[in-house]
Amino acid sequence: MSSERTPLIFTLAAVAGVLVVALVGWLFDRTLMNPASRIPERFARELPPACRQIMLVVSPHETSITAKLWLMERRDEGGSWRLHRGPIDVTLGRNGLAWGIGEHSDPPPEGFRIKHEGDGCSPAGIFRIPFAFGLASPEAAAHLRLPYTFLSPDIFGIEDPNSRYYNQVVDVTKVQRDWPDNEHLPMRRYTSLYYWGAFVEHNPQRIPGAGSCIFLHRWPGPGESTAGCTGMTEQDLGDVLTWLDPALEPRLVQCVEGW
Repeated sequence: MSSERTPLIFTLAAVAGVLVVALVGWLFDRTLMNPASRIPERFARELPPACRQIMLVVSPHETSITAKLWLMERRDEGGSWRLHRGPIDVTLGRNGLAWGIGEHSDPPPEGFRIKHEGDGCSPAGIFRIPFAFGLASPEAAAHLRLPYTFLSPDIFGIEDPNSRYYNQVVDVTKVQRDWPDNEHLPMRRYTSLYYWGAFVEHNPQRIPGAGSCIFLHRWPGPGESTAGCTGMTEQDLGDVLTWLDPALEPRLVQCVEGW
């Protein structure tokens, strides 16, 4: 072999090596690291065609209080999902995830817990995000596209299964109280958690005892659990709420890795 061909062979080998590494990296990104591949099939097939935004929360295991959030979107109904932002660190209920009631119809995985009132679990499944809320004035929230509820002293979240307003956020000046006066306090009392937030439509039929008042809100702190909501930093929450667009039928999808 001539000495002139040797550098060329080494060059071609180096180029081939680079191409192989690039191809492996691309395949890795398209499979393991592509958030769309983490949407469980049981949920992917039940997402409404008109849904073009999803918040995908993936927990490493059923009882984990920490999880990752990806914001995903698609241009067309039924099109392919692409990443908008993520992963974002979030925290879940103190006991992890339990099977919720939402827009999914499949039964839970065998042995998976069913959510109920006071269980300290965030709901797993597919859920609408019908409105945002917060302590910021309506003027300060004008950039949000979701309908916005200002947390005046009269806004309560009702968790009493015996109330006709169970699992609703209500203005107590516009309803007849049917719960003990000492059982509920204004939502604005949680000033550190609810400056910004959004309602998660878990248990939309308001089945007594099946779980109530599930929100997106500021977390208590990094790695600190919620009572059953999904928490994140105030900055991340603000970004999420700004991104959500009701015209794109956003959904929250919460699941366990590997479903």
